[in-house]
Amino acid sequence: MKDPIHGKFYKAVIGNPEQEDIKKNGKYPVCLQCHAPAAAKDGKTNLTAMPVYNEGVNCVACHTISRFKGTKKTTGGLRLGTQAYEFSSTSLQGPGTNHTTPDWQHPIFQNTANPDIFKSNAVCMGCHDQRKNSNKVALCQTGDEIATSDGDTNCLSCHMPTINGKADHSLLGGHSAKMVSKGLLMTMATVKQGKTLNVTIKLSNQLPHNFPTGAPFRNVYIKLTGYDKQGQIVWVSSQSHPVQDDKKAMFMYSLGDAKGNPAPPPKATQVLGDTRLKPHETRELNYTLAKGKITKLKAVAYYDLLLPAMKKKFPKPEHKDLVTSQIIAVSENMIDY
Repeated sequence: MKDPIHGKFYKAVIGNPEQEDIKKNGKYPVCLQCHAPAAAKDGKTNLTAMPVYNEGVNCVACHTISRFKGTKKTTGGLRLGTQAYEFSSTSLQGPGTNHTTPDWQHPIFQNTANPDIFKSNAVCMGCHDQRKNSNKVALCQTGDEIATSDGDTNCLSCHMPTINGKADHSLLGGHSAKMVSKGLLMTMATVKQGKTLNVTIKLSNQLPHNFPTGAPFRNVYIKLTGYDKQGQIVWVSSQSHPVQDDKKAMFMYSLGDAKGNPAPPPKATQVLGDTRLKPHETRELNYTLAKGKITKLKAVAYYDLLLPAMKKKFPKPEHKDLVTSQIIAVSENMIDY
């Protein structure tokens, strides 16, 4: 209810989050298994019935996990969110370090060391492994991306780093442009050849999952701009938006309907394309332009939580942060004449 993006999707696909006994195709809404685990455990859909339902993923949601059962059922299909775990009703679970110090005491629950869960990806994968819509089209799929990556990957090392001996519970991810910026290495090389400039922008994904990952409407795009010696723009790689006129510079997951038209994630029946950077992939963008009056070239990488067409659904001033493209990398080259 507090996240405008997921809130709008939930209301459009599932219904009113303040109403009890909401069903989707005759079943309990799968969205709540991850986004409102306390309500999911109780089988409730009215998120205003108890304050704990509206807290989303609170402390107890994670720290009562006692075992990860996995997201794949032996009979086929997926179990997501709370369904992927077993929970303790008598003890708070933790990584096993400093769990006897005063800040880890609780007046009701016992404290239990559980490093198998809290020092591994198991604590994350119940919700972040994979998710398909009702048409079996993959939406969120970070776990599958990590599974194809080389080497051992520990989500906690980035998303819950240890600072001054304690795990950082900020849990920064896709809603933090600062966090996203750490995943992209962008460099630019320029070669003069007669009256032209050959420009190569190299993009390297530093992460063990796709860049960007998570919700399928997150995207990254690159714009290259040429300036004259007065600082005026004399050339741009995209006159409007790369999704329209420079598609190679657009990194996104495209979903569509049966006719091949773009479709929102809940209604998509097929994947139209996936141009995101794969784990640890390096890709090059090449441009050839007239040298003219250009004295400086500037490449900028932008990150968006929403695709351009989706931004129109969030017109209110309080949605400004959701629809504003965030700069996550910049590379500049001076052209020496």
